[in-house]
Amino acid sequence: MSTASRRVSIGFQGGQVLALRVNDEQLKALSKALGGGGWHEVASEEGPVRLDLAQIVYLSAESDELHVGFS
Repeated sequence: MSTASRRVSIGFQGGQVLALRVNDEQLKALSKALGGGGWHEVASEEGPVRLDLAQIVYLSAESDELHVGFS
């Protein structure tokens, strides 16, 4: 991927969580697709991943802010 990536966690019904690294464009596209139905493909650093949107219960992304030490 050409742009900086960020870590996301995708939670599914049943409690499974998938952790990926994606760029901002992929994150925005996935966020926009949520609430719809069908399948959505995400290009991650780990390779392409196809997600069943109906099974996703949450999407969490790490902050852009850098943290050093304890806050």
